[in-house]
Amino acid sequence: MELFEAIEKRHSYRGEFREQPVERGDLARIVEAGLKAPSGRNAQTTTFVIVDEPGTVREIAARHPTNRAVKTARAFIACVVDRAPKPVYEGHSFIVEDCAAAAENMLLAITALGYASVWIDGWLRVEGNAEKIGRLLALPPGKTVRVILPVGRPAERWPRKEKKPFGERAFFNRYPEGGQRREAGPSDG
Repeated sequence: MELFEAIEKRHSYRGEFREQPVERGDLARIVEAGLKAPSGRNAQTTTFVIVDEPGTVREIAARHPTNRAVKTARAFIACVVDRAPKPVYEGHSFIVEDCAAAAENMLLAITALGYASVWIDGWLRVEGNAEKIGRLLALPPGKTVRVILPVGRPAERWPRKEKKPFGERAFFNRYPEGGQRREAGPSDG
């Protein structure tokens, strides 16, 4: 699949997955895409745990109360970061940005390979869920799960949500005066 087609087709899939495994080679290709993402000062702060062992997949799936993609996932990819990140530039750490770039690369790879996923992080931040998943994955004490991606072949069509038009969110050279939106397109010079 061509890059811009994958970008167009990528969406947050919250439906059920088919009962077919995700090939380990595909999981490795997906995570390789995450490893190639940019990172602040090339610190490469995000590491990954690929979960394809059926028992562990079921344990993770059973913890989410409602998300059908999580409940029926055939594999998971956990993005792992330091709990106390070291600054890499002028006293700043970029673990959130590094993890986000890796996650987006992986979501595009997931789409390009014909799988689906949804970015899960809010749920990890409540009720100690990141810690619970971290224990399942045998993370050392200084590490935490920041994002988890359930992966599988979609069993149903899931609509892609509409995005606002280009002219409402993108501007050439400066933000419009007074925050006023103007209709503009990519060909505006």
